[in-house]
Amino acid sequence: MKRKNIIYILLSLAAVSCTRALTETESVQAPDSPVVVNTPEDAIAGELIVKFAPSMTESLDGVAAATKSRASVMTRSGRSSVDAVFEQIGVRSIERVFPVNGSEDLTRQEGLHLWYVVKFDESTDVRTAAESLARLGGDISKIQYSVRIERKPAHPSVPYSQVWNDAVRKTASRTVAAAPSASVAFDDEKLADQWHYLGPEDDDFSVPVEGGANVRKAWERCTGDREIIVAVVDEAVMFSHPDLNANMWVNEGETYKSAEDNDGNGYRGDYYGYNFAEDSPAIVWEGDGNTGHGTHVAGTVAAVNNNGIGVTGIAGGSGNNDGVRIMSIQLFSGNYGCTAYNEARGIKYAADNGAVILQCSWGNVSPLGDPATVGRGYATDEEWTAANPLEREALEYFLHHAGSPNGVIEGGLVIFAAGNEYAAAACYPGAYSEFICVAANALDGTPASYTNYATGVDISAPGGDQDYDYDYGTGSVAQGNDRVKGSVLSTMPPVWNGGEYYGYMDGTSMACPHVSGVAALGLSYAAQLHKHFTADQFKALLLESVRPFSGNMLSGYKLYHKYALQTGLSIPVRMDLSTDYAGNMGSGIIDAVKLLDLVEGKENGVALSVPNIYLRPGEKKTQAVHRFFDNGENLSYTVSVENQDIAEVSVSGSEVTVKGLAKGSTRYTVKPSSGEPQTAYITVRQTASDNGWL
Repeated sequence: MKRKNIIYILLSLAAVSCTRALTETESVQAPDSPVVVNTPEDAIAGELIVKFAPSMTESLDGVAAATKSRASVMTRSGRSSVDAVFEQIGVRSIERVFPVNGSEDLTRQEGLHLWYVVKFDESTDVRTAAESLARLGGDISKIQYSVRIERKPAHPSVPYSQVWNDAVRKTASRTVAAAPSASVAFDDEKLADQWHYLGPEDDDFSVPVEGGANVRKAWERCTGDREIIVAVVDEAVMFSHPDLNANMWVNEGETYKSAEDNDGNGYRGDYYGYNFAEDSPAIVWEGDGNTGHGTHVAGTVAAVNNNGIGVTGIAGGSGNNDGVRIMSIQLFSGNYGCTAYNEARGIKYAADNGAVILQCSWGNVSPLGDPATVGRGYATDEEWTAANPLEREALEYFLHHAGSPNGVIEGGLVIFAAGNEYAAAACYPGAYSEFICVAANALDGTPASYTNYATGVDISAPGGDQDYDYDYGTGSVAQGNDRVKGSVLSTMPPVWNGGEYYGYMDGTSMACPHVSGVAALGLSYAAQLHKHFTADQFKALLLESVRPFSGNMLSGYKLYHKYALQTGLSIPVRMDLSTDYAGNMGSGIIDAVKLLDLVEGKENGVALSVPNIYLRPGEKKTQAVHRFFDNGENLSYTVSVENQDIAEVSVSGSEVTVKGLAKGSTRYTVKPSSGEPQTAYITVRQTASDNGWL
């Protein structure tokens, strides 16, 4: 089979994903020119991704203004030397990768406005086109061959449907002798089966559980907050799922699947998110080739709690419409592969529309995976960065520009799965030093048999391990003990799950949303305590919020049966925990209680306060102010401004609206019905920075 230039792996055991897989003997190829960053293998005919030099800004802006194109879809650049080459290769259009929207100042600050998709005559050899543009020298900064993200099954010899149907049939019948602890008041019917939320002090299961995320005790203090938005970058999230719908992010300025971009953010009809695989507002989970992966991941983060049905989510709220919200960023849609530039669009979209956590259960193949089956992925930050500048810049944008300096977190958290290749190196992008990379552990706290580990791994979380735990009809559980079979239970689309809305999966894909969910719960608690963190500060707390691997978790040996769903107990494998895994599973197993303890600590974070406001003359900004005051949700407010010639203010409930009138600066005061008033500054100027806007 012809190798794809980009293979992304959805990191559950049943479906797998990644970037630029190489053969065992192949090295990372040098591009044709320093300007060309990757190789043309499997490049899409008739298009290139081009980053123009900053010196081209004025020319490009001039053409965009002349064509009155908000999306900057043009046929020329405005620079004669460049346009001559465009004519030579048969250019039909050039379009900005990132559309103009309310974050244009930040887009330009980061140089993202210079990325374009250049489409040309498909009869023109794509390599020839790239070389011709590369010869322009100073006008072109980077050229990427355009490729599609493709999905690859984990076990090519077994059809995906067979793997999944077997997994559901075998695991759905397992019985856990448990009941929710008295301290958990939630009435969700399947909570008793979610061992992965247990902690070391929970004793209400029939067997010891050492590998859970310790969520139940954390719920005694916090269950979620609507202000926190998690972008699930994955397959579609089934937004109509009865255990997810109430916790879906919705774009109130849009109508679902509308042909119009009503809110001007560059995307039409984006109500629950956007389908970047098909460049469509329709979030699609039903079509052939879909697996329910994104829906399963979303349920772990924020399935609705205490609603009398199904499962619980780590930050799913208390049943009072107070869970964190899920935004669906669809990169995979059945048999559709997503282009590299649409992937980048999806990442930036998440930041621009309020998400503060990027949940990514996918990645490149490991550089140390089995070369006979998956090839070799990127081995270093430098390799990945050099070959994928657009992806890296989009992810860096999320890191630095998600959130708000006036909110709970300034910057964003990027959380990736480590991969399922039994390899001593995590896959990229997750292994990149600035992201959080999650390995998987089993119910008893031992490393999951399949998990990648060592290089690039930051933290571990429950991902399940059916090859280790499952009784395959022999009458006794593998290992000869009475451990519960430890797969992860979450939400599923019934169309892919035998009509059932809930099902089990294993993988670092399942471990990753445990860390995202705990992070969302921690940020929710910070909001409850009126605290603010930078993304770097919160990331450090998250990686510190772990239980160390103890006892025999990383010593001695562990026996499992590889591919047991397909081959039964015929392939026994012994893991050398002491030699291979000790010290190589990140900082420890994620622990929700420990994160809440750290968030609560007096030395961590700063108090949220009414922000300074920057805006233009004639501009209006509205912000709810309750989060800046203790018990703010239950208070009423009055607001005043010192110089009414510079700005006017009004209040409705807890929402304060400010309108700029004339250039200058003045103070405004918000006074709650109980507690001390707070004062900050309003600055009205012709050019306002996003960093100071409400």
